[in-house]
Amino acid sequence: MPGDVCAVWGNDRGSGAVDLRLLRAVVESSGEAIIVTTAGLDEPGPCIEYVNPAFTQMTGYEAHEVSGRSPRLLQGPRTERTALDRLRRALQAGEATRGEAVNYRKDGTTYVVEWLITPVRGGDGTITHWVSTQRDVSERRASEDLQAMMVRELHHRVKNTLATVQAVLNATLRSYATLPDFTRAFCGRIESLARTHALITEDASQAASFAGLLRGELDAYDENGRVILEGPMVVLPSELAVPVGMALHELTTNAVRHGALAVPTGRLSVRWWIEEREAGRILNWDWEERSGPLAAGPGRQGFGSRLLNKVLAAQAAADVNVTQGADGMRVSIRLPLVRPPA
Repeated sequence: MPGDVCAVWGNDRGSGAVDLRLLRAVVESSGEAIIVTTAGLDEPGPCIEYVNPAFTQMTGYEAHEVSGRSPRLLQGPRTERTALDRLRRALQAGEATRGEAVNYRKDGTTYVVEWLITPVRGGDGTITHWVSTQRDVSERRASEDLQAMMVRELHHRVKNTLATVQAVLNATLRSYATLPDFTRAFCGRIESLARTHALITEDASQAASFAGLLRGELDAYDENGRVILEGPMVVLPSELAVPVGMALHELTTNAVRHGALAVPTGRLSVRWWIEEREAGRILNWDWEERSGPLAAGPGRQGFGSRLLNKVLAAQAAADVNVTQGADGMRVSIRLPLVRPPA
């Protein structure tokens, strides 16, 4: 053992030799890293006098490489200063202490270490050494960070969902004069919102594909190839998937009630593509209806300026352009694939 290890472990000779050998064997075979340092806290101390094999395995440092050096060699730019300050206050008070922080291995990679440091006192009560038991808890920290992120994401999604429901409610109230019509339209929109959330929840990354959202709305009406979907794979995070899903539902509902999908001869094509811009990626999509009824139904009036603009423009910072021709409606949308400003 490096340094004055015998001062810590005692002498193997004498009646206590068997006990000391057993103690050493336990420490050497421990799965947790064990470090013994001198008592001085000011630089260059505390100085390492002993590390067990688990320390080498965790940090990549051999015992001779750290002997006489301070455990500070494991710290780096990401090591939390507040954790170190709490540790020092506890050690200055002579107290055993627990904590965790980011440490650095010999190869420069980081890990999260959890420690328990206890004082070793001499016969007069003076602290002579510190014994630190350490373990790598990187996986646990990553799990906790992921859980915290998911809680934040859930809060953000609930906030956006409530805003979407409010927009849907207001738009539906203005669009339908009778209670049965309002109930049918509003329930359909809420069901669409639920489908979008189901797609997001089933995905590990909490996202949904644009094509998946389209198919969820249009597959039921794709008879004899009357619906054409063309475009690359585009994955939308939850904050964009929700308003996009609502917009696609609204487009589908209007097409079924008043547009191309209301008659057997009607055709619908949705084509989308990605535009690379200096400010970021843009999802463009064209919704084009052909061979539909010549006259727009009452539900079409004000359609683009109501729910589409409220949901897509307000929540996703999208540009929406709705035009009505003799052959059917066309909607062109430009959607930035970044989180819109809060």
